Amino acid sequence: MSHLDPERLALVAVGETLTDAEQEHLATCDVCSIELAELEHTVAVGRSTVTLGELETPPERVWDRILDEVRSQQPAAPDAGVAAPAASAPPAAPPPAASAPAGAPSLADEQPKRRGLRGGRMLFALAASIAAVLAIVGVWSFVRAPQSVEIASATLAAFPDHPGAAGTAQVIELSDGERTLTVNVEDFDESDGFREVWLITADASALVSLGELDGKKGTFVVPADVDLREYVLVDVSQEPLDGDPTHSGDSIVRGPLEFS
Repeated sequence: MSHLDPERLALVAVGETLTDAEQEHLATCDVCSIELAELEHTVAVGRSTVTLGELETPPERVWDRILDEVRSQQPAAPDAGVAAPAASAPPAAPPPAASAPAGAPSLADEQPKRRGLRGGRMLFALAASIAAVLAIVGVWSFVRAPQSVEIASATLAAFPDHPGAAGTAQVIELSDGERTLTVNVEDFDESDGFREVWLITADASALVSLGELDGKKGTFVVPADVDLREYVLVDVSQEPLDGDPTHSGDSIVRGPLEFS
C-alpha cells in the first residue's frame, strides 16, 4: 500500500484541510494515521508555548545539528568508482529463497531502512512547517501586542517644606494613543491627609488633577484633551482631608517634563 507524502502530512498537521481521498486513506492506513497524530501532537505542544512569553532565539548550532540529523538518515549516494556491470553480461537469475547465503539482508531487514528514510523526510517536512507556524505566530503576537514608547520624563525636586523628598515621572504612549503617567516619589514624610498628582502649565495658570497617589508609586491615565506641551509640570501635593478639590498649595515635589 502506498502512503501519504510526509510533507503533505506535516501541512495537514499545521492546519491544511484533508481531501476526500486522503481521509479515505487515513481511515484504512494505521501507519499514516499514527504519523499524522504524532505530528498534530507536536504542533499542539508548539502552539501551547505561545502564552509563555517571548521565546529565545536558538543559536545557529541547534539548526545545524537538526540538519545533520536529517541528512544522516538520507541514503548514501552510490560510489562513482564502482564500475557498472558489463552490458553484454546476461542478468543473473535470482536464487531461490532457500539458497540465500547466510547474512544476506531479508525483506524484513529492509523495512527499518525504508521507515528511516520516510522518517527523515517527515522530520524535515515537519521542521519546515513548524518553522513557518512559529514565524506566523511570532508576527501575529507582535502585531496584536500593544506597543508602548516613552515620550517624556521628569525629575521631581523637593520643596523646602519636604526636605529629602525626590521623585521621577514617566509618560508612556500606547499604540492606541492612550498616554499614562507613572510617578514615583521617595523619602517624603507620611503625614495626615493624602497625596495628589497634578499636571500644571508652565506659568501655573491652569492645572489638572490625575488622582490620588496611594503609596510611593502610581500610574495615571492622562486625559486625551490635555496637551502635555502646555501642561508641562508634574506636581505631587500634600492634601488635607477637608473635601476641597483644589490644590492645597503644599507641594512635595515638582519637575518639568522633558520630551524624548
